[in-house]
Formats: sequence, C-alpha cells, structure tokens
Amino acid sequence: MFAIVKTGGKQYRVSEGDVLKVEKLAAEAGSEVELPVLLLSGDDVKVGADAAKAKVTVEVLSHGRGPKLDIYKFKAKANYRRHMGHRQDYTEVRVKSVG
Repeated sequence: MFAIVKTGGKQYRVSEGDVLKVEKLAAEAGSEVELPVLLLSGDDVKVGADAAKAKVTVEVLSHGRGPKLDIYKFKAKANYRRHMGHRQDYTEVRVKSVG
C-alpha cells in the first residue's frame, strides 16, 4: 500500500517505513505529524474526498541543511560579476503508518 502526500509544495509517494527529506516542518525532532493525502492505493484506489479521510503519520527524525549551491552571474564586457550561495533547510521524516 502506498499514498501520495503533499508537503512543502511538493508531492511524495510514500509507503510505511520510508525515510525521506521534505521541506522544513515546524515540528520538533521525535514528534509526529500528519500529512494531507492526495491519493491512497492498495486493494482499491481512493482519490479526492475518500483520500482526504485517510491518514499518513510521519515521525520527525531530524532537521538539517542541504549542500551548498553556488550561484554565479556574469555579463561579458560589462565588469558585472555576482556570487551567491544557498543551503536549503529540510526535515528528515520516517513514515509510521499509511491508511
């Protein structure tokens, strides 16, 4: 059985026991969070209002920051050079139950 859940503006296909990194959640490590379900698949597929009744519970494992990304801007012959860096925050979660 798997479900499609939505968090942080993205959709993820999850099964029980999966560990994944999602956009940062406002929850402490060790706590449990319920994610909104878009689709639930198993013996029969549930979509829409039927899927909204389903629950996907995840346990927050840790918070962290992704790898550094370097952004360079350059325009030839104009003496224009810019450098920026970015590290995306994430939350690592484990799916406890789907259903």
